[in-house]
Amino acid sequence: MARVDLGDIALEVREDGDPEGAPLVFANSLGTDLRLWDKVVPLLPKGLRIVRYDMRGHGGSDCPPAPYSMDQLVRDAEMLLDHLNIRDSVFVGLSIGGLVAQGLAVKRLDQVRALVLSNTAAKIGQPAMWADRIEAARAGGIEALADATMDRWFTRAFRASEELVFWRNMMTAQKPEGFIGCMHAISGTDFYTPTSGLRLPALGIAGSDDGSTPPDLVRETAQLIPGSDFQLIRSAGHLPCVDQPAEYARVLNGFLQKTGHLR
Repeated sequence: MARVDLGDIALEVREDGDPEGAPLVFANSLGTDLRLWDKVVPLLPKGLRIVRYDMRGHGGSDCPPAPYSMDQLVRDAEMLLDHLNIRDSVFVGLSIGGLVAQGLAVKRLDQVRALVLSNTAAKIGQPAMWADRIEAARAGGIEALADATMDRWFTRAFRASEELVFWRNMMTAQKPEGFIGCMHAISGTDFYTPTSGLRLPALGIAGSDDGSTPPDLVRETAQLIPGSDFQLIRSAGHLPCVDQPAEYARVLNGFLQKTGHLR
C-alpha cells in the first residue's frame, strides 16, 4: 500500500496484479476501507491491474473537515486515475463508491470504459434520513450507528458469525469526521438524470438481503443505462463481496469477459 499525494488530498492506495494489465478499479462503501475487497481480489483472473483506494475520510486517506460533496469524491477518483495514468478502466463502486463511479463516468468517459454498480443507486435515501444519522453520529460517534448498520448490511446468518466483529470494528474505527463528511455527500446526490445519459457497458449487482440498497433500487439504477446487465446474489447483504465472495467474483469475471476487458 502507498499514500498518493494528489495536492489537496492524499489517498491510501493498493495495487495488485499485473502493472501492465487492464485496469480494474474498486471504490469502497461508507464505513469501510480497501480491505472490503480482500476476499474477491484473489479470485480474479490474471492480466488485470487491480487498484483499490480508501475514500477521503476513510482508512489511511486524509480526513478533511466535513462536509464533503460528491463532486469532491468524484474529483478524488479522477485525480487518482490521472496520477496513475489509468484510462479505459472497469470501475467497480459499492454503495457510495457506486455514486462515485456514476459521477466519474459522466465526467471522464476516457477513464471509464465500463461500470459495475454494486449495491448502490442513483440516489440513496432521503436528506431527512441522512440528517438524522449525521446528528446521531455527531452526538454519539459512529458507535451510535453501528448496530443498526450491521442489521442493514448483513444477513441474519452472517450476523451470527464471529466475522461480524471484524466489520463492526472496521466501521467504528473510521474517523467520525470522514464518516459524517461522506454522509453529507450521499445526502446531496441525485444522479438519475446524468446516469440516464450514460452509454457504456454496465452491470448492476444486488444482494437479496440488502437493507441499505434493496435489489429493486439497484435494478432500477442499472436500467437507466441502456443495455445494462443485472445480477442478484442470493443470501447476500449490502456487501456481497464479503458474505458471498466466490459468487461475486464469478459475476464480476463474467462481466469482464463479456466486455472484452481481459487482455
